[in-house]
Amino acid sequence: MTAAPSDDFVSLVLEVVADIPEGCVMTYGDVAAAIGSRAARAVGTVMSHYGSDVPWWRVVRASGHPAIDHETRALQHYRAEGTPLLWTRTGSWRVDLATARHVPTA
Repeated sequence: MTAAPSDDFVSLVLEVVADIPEGCVMTYGDVAAAIGSRAARAVGTVMSHYGSDVPWWRVVRASGHPAIDHETRALQHYRAEGTPLLWTRTGSWRVDLATARHVPTA
């Protein structure tokens, strides 16, 4: 059984996510690193439980794909914000991390 993230960790994650600019994304690992952690999975836990009030679609998996089961809603946000996407011939897509990745300044 995994311990729940601390209130401080939750607040830090939500603060980083709230500061991601439109059209940009960070991976779960990027968010963890921004707060001095390596706990990417804990960032995912925070987002799944507390992330509805921040731009959750701006946090993606390391592959550039949005959270599982949220692809359709995320795509609507990406299109509205002009987030760079990569498309395959089969119509699947992911965020272009090389272009869209946000690196917070210290």
